[in-house]
Amino acid sequence: MRETVEMTATYHDERRDYGKSVLREVDLDPDPISQFERWFREAEASGLIEPGAMVLATATPSGVPSARVVLLRKTDQRGFAFFTNYDSRKGNELADNPRASLVFYWAELERQVRIEGVVERLPDSDSDAYFQSRPRGSRLSAWASPQSSLVPDRETLELGLTEVEARFGDGEIPRPANWGGYRVEPDLIEFWQGRSSRLHDRLRYRRQASGWTIERLAP
Repeated sequence: MRETVEMTATYHDERRDYGKSVLREVDLDPDPISQFERWFREAEASGLIEPGAMVLATATPSGVPSARVVLLRKTDQRGFAFFTNYDSRKGNELADNPRASLVFYWAELERQVRIEGVVERLPDSDSDAYFQSRPRGSRLSAWASPQSSLVPDRETLELGLTEVEARFGDGEIPRPANWGGYRVEPDLIEFWQGRSSRLHDRLRYRRQASGWTIERLAP
């Protein structure tokens, strides 16, 4: 009988203290989208790589979660937009359970933003416009890749891309019917600023019928 060796790893020495900034109620914009855009501009100005990278968490109707990193492509007063394959795992989960959570983590600024809300598909016109703005190779890959499906090997993907390149040649590449955008319409947005001794600032906007309420949470 094969002996099972239990392996563990601890990371308690991987610690750092925070103290680059503070977050007070008086600092906040009354509107959380405006506050997000302010922080996002500061993240861009700081030289971060991919400040629009965000964790998108979805779940099945029975509560099985999954998470992955996607790119934020637009914000407005209605919410936060991203694009993907509707037939992917996240697309299927959003079809069955149209709620999601987003997380931005800007380590160099010691900041995090958490967003929760309902999700809806963007209009076809918005998806068409964004698709045509993508590099040609990305448009071809959207046709070639059956996202989240099992494939036997890398060569299968590359062959699919070759076939798509031959199909469209130098002509226009339309948006696939199973590819497009989603908008997360927030009902909760939390701004986190790292503070010394783990006594972090957490300020949360919560949507109510009368507008947004700002609350402080214990770290």
